[in-house]
Amino acid sequence: MTAVPLPYLVTVNRPETADTRTIELRPVGEALPPFTPGQFAMVYAFGVGEIPVSVAGLENGALTHTIRGVGAASRALCAVRPGTQVGVRGPFGTGWELPEAAGRDLLVVAGGIGLAPLRPLVRAALSTPGGYGRLNVLVGARTPDDLLYRSELDGWGRPYCGVTVDRADPEWTGNVGVVTTLLDQAAFTPHETTAFVCGPEVMIRATARELLHYGVPAQHIRISLERNMHCATGHCGHCQLGPLLLCRDGPVVGYDRAEPLLAVREL
Repeated sequence: MTAVPLPYLVTVNRPETADTRTIELRPVGEALPPFTPGQFAMVYAFGVGEIPVSVAGLENGALTHTIRGVGAASRALCAVRPGTQVGVRGPFGTGWELPEAAGRDLLVVAGGIGLAPLRPLVRAALSTPGGYGRLNVLVGARTPDDLLYRSELDGWGRPYCGVTVDRADPEWTGNVGVVTTLLDQAAFTPHETTAFVCGPEVMIRATARELLHYGVPAQHIRISLERNMHCATGHCGHCQLGPLLLCRDGPVVGYDRAEPLLAVREL
């Protein structure tokens, strides 16, 4: 981990949705230490500012980030052209700890841009055949146009990848409804399952409660949270959630630790 941004070169900038881009970065000189799925980096647009961004891909020596343009820094990063340099520091936070789920069924539940930090976990699980039980990937989005990585979803369909949207368009022939409606179609043994959940906080709460109802133990429900991360080193306190500093103790935490804390909504 480094507190000083290192220069990384933008090699790819491709659109995902109307307001979301995926950028691939390679070190100009010294590289950051290796990231694990679920961790995040602080990515700096020179002259504008930096934001925390989860790692969306780790293959071939590149860092991949999927960014939605909602503020000055995120919009600047969405607009970077290949050949441009940005600053990156990290890795920060806790990961999904996929190896600890060896031999168990895996249930991945993503809402909206929450699919981005789950993408490297799905890829890692698919690259380790026989290392885990059944893999189920459940993806929800507001509309078909808001779905990320649409070209990849079909390849994740072994054995099951379910996709649903809140609002369909005339061309949509898939599921309509919140992502928890897909749980009945998934194949998993609750007490032998590890679940990984990321998305809007209201979706995380609803999904975790539904998984508890199915019988998945709270300590095997891992969720990724965010609370206004600024320094990423646990010093400024902006990301505090009860006793947790999410840049240090998260963003991935067990639901057994987070359940009482999620009753307090982010301001």
